[in-house]
Amino acid sequence: MSDMILKGVVHKYGSNVNTDEIIPARYLNTTDPAILAKYCMEDIDKDFVKKVKKGDIIVAENNFGCGSSREHAPIAIKAAGVSAVIANSFARIFFRNAINIGLPILESPDAVKAIKNGDMIEINLNQGIIKNITKNETYKSQPFPEFMQKIIKAGGLLGYIKK
Repeated sequence: MSDMILKGVVHKYGSNVNTDEIIPARYLNTTDPAILAKYCMEDIDKDFVKKVKKGDIIVAENNFGCGSSREHAPIAIKAAGVSAVIANSFARIFFRNAINIGLPILESPDAVKAIKNGDMIEINLNQGIIKNITKNETYKSQPFPEFMQKIIKAGGLLGYIKK
């Protein structure tokens, strides 16, 4: 399987970013990814959707995606153009929902500690290598197991099952 490489600018957040901050409950009357994307991170970073570009990467500290089990949160992140999320740890249900919709998420405390907002980084999902292009540093993460790489490549669990 060829290497899956992601590259983008970092948008950095702290610990316990919850699903209500990722996509506020007032917008949950839709499941349309394009609409959810417009309000992504609105309550924690009102300018997020103006700043984020396709391929950008969210870096956060501990327990990213805590709170409710809504899958709207990873859908909003992915639809906003974010290619991956790196954190020290994730809420388990967010982790599962992210993989199910094909949003790569990585745990790497070394990367989280060193990477700053605005850094340009590159992620090799197959090898679990995170390169900080801005600082010329490299960090490790668990590489994605082959079955998870296939789910991500297929755009999520439904795409994987259809194949």
